[in-house]
Amino acid sequence: MRFKWSNFILFLGYLFLYFPLICIVIFSFNESRFVASWTRFSLKWYRELLSDPIILRATYTSLKVASLSATVSVILGTMAAIIITRFPRFSGKTIFVGAIAAPLVMPEVIMGLSLLMLFVGMEKIFGWPSENGTTTITIAHITLTLSYVTMLVQARLHDLDRTLEEAALDLGASPLKVFFVITLPMISPAIILGWLLAFALSLDDVVIASFVAGPGATTLPMIVFSSLRFGISPEINALATILMTVLSIGVIISAVLIYKKKI
Repeated sequence: MRFKWSNFILFLGYLFLYFPLICIVIFSFNESRFVASWTRFSLKWYRELLSDPIILRATYTSLKVASLSATVSVILGTMAAIIITRFPRFSGKTIFVGAIAAPLVMPEVIMGLSLLMLFVGMEKIFGWPSENGTTTITIAHITLTLSYVTMLVQARLHDLDRTLEEAALDLGASPLKVFFVITLPMISPAIILGWLLAFALSLDDVVIASFVAGPGATTLPMIVFSSLRFGISPEINALATILMTVLSIGVIISAVLIYKKKI
């Protein structure tokens, strides 16, 4: 059996990416508070995590914001992708496409500052939002993730074979029925991937949320970032392990569903 350098380099790449995550999982079961030394196996930090109201509240806020922002981003992003793909020429298309793609290249610090100024101005003019909180974080994350969903769905629509749609239209189906019966199932893998990407981006964001969050709405990344100033807590390792497990299960389920659709 010949030694393949490509497989070895691939193994080193995966090791570089996933070895830190494996260390987090292992040390989440460490009884000692010090992450640099292993004492013995224990579920102590998982029990303390589940009894910490601050982390549980922040986790609930992050999951709620991520789910809502991902869902709205998928709806708006799919509509934007259809407009860009199916209507090649319309007034203001260049500005529309540029506005959609701007968050892809814009620094998050600039986005957070601009959204904060927007919300402050809206409060002075319209009286809404009355204070920064979950609503402002959700709007900010929709602004961030909308462009990613649009690009994914747009790429799928470009590769889509339109003969099935045209045949359905020739047979008398309405454009709305063609979309829900033919187009939507064919682009569903891109929509699922877009939702997962938007959910992960929202769950991971700390910069933009720090600008637009109020005192009553603290997300999980903000809690983790603030706790690092006092050292790495084993509770954070336990929390990271739970999140990685849940997200991995979600990715595996979505991959299986996408694979079954291709068969």
